[in-house]
Amino acid sequence: MRIAVEPPFAQNQPSGVRISKGGHAVSHSRQRAGSIPAWPATALAKDYPKGCLIPRHRHKRGQLIYAASGVMQVTTREGIWIVPPQRSLWVPAAMPHEIRMEGHVAIRTLYLDRAAGALLGGHCRILAITDLLRELILAMVGAHGAGDVQRMRMMLPLLLHELHGADEAAIHIPTPSDPRLNKVCGRLLADPSRADTLDQLAQQVGASSRTLARLFESELKMGFARWRQHVRLARALSRLHAGASIKSVARDAGYASCSAFCVMFHRVMGVTPASYGRRTPA
Repeated sequence: MRIAVEPPFAQNQPSGVRISKGGHAVSHSRQRAGSIPAWPATALAKDYPKGCLIPRHRHKRGQLIYAASGVMQVTTREGIWIVPPQRSLWVPAAMPHEIRMEGHVAIRTLYLDRAAGALLGGHCRILAITDLLRELILAMVGAHGAGDVQRMRMMLPLLLHELHGADEAAIHIPTPSDPRLNKVCGRLLADPSRADTLDQLAQQVGASSRTLARLFESELKMGFARWRQHVRLARALSRLHAGASIKSVARDAGYASCSAFCVMFHRVMGVTPASYGRRTPA
């Protein structure tokens, strides 16, 4: 596994610094002298290889993480978040998180100061990215790279307005604290295709199915079937990006037919598996 190291409270500016750790050369960026007061938002554009892991870290600014291409898995104390190209993840300031690349991922990130970030809230949120939002994010990344403070300041209000009204179609896998539920979730995360019923899983961890059903609702705020659906969808996104056929993805996700899988996929993602494709990073 390739590991990218991010410094605590990184500002992540585009001027690069090379840091070598564990045999891997990793690119970082640093704040340009005197630029902190001028920027209400800063930006980073970086590509990562499949399997790369950015270990647990945090930032002083809130972070809007957008994958121009590829699928990311972001883990915070609020759970596991799957971020495909049609979505972005808002990570509030000082929220510890790690990022795992499910394939080759082109990340375009905006770091918002506390005044701007306050409009997006204090919890992680998956936000749907419209064509306008996508172009705004890419344009702001470009403006920051070019040192164009005025252009970024002009675009920021529109970005915040569009984000405030963005749909939330979360591919969110909350994680539990109860040890019995944690065992069940761990087994399903390790193998999403397993077809165990809640009764069978309950027997394996020494709990009743009624107890597990109650824990899913109280701790994870969703039922067992919906939680497993999110886990299977997360695996499906990664496999579709890797070029697997819809038939094999549907089978591995535990669906008896492609049509049933396609209905679920369209309901959650808003597009069919066939039309779900890569976007070219800018």
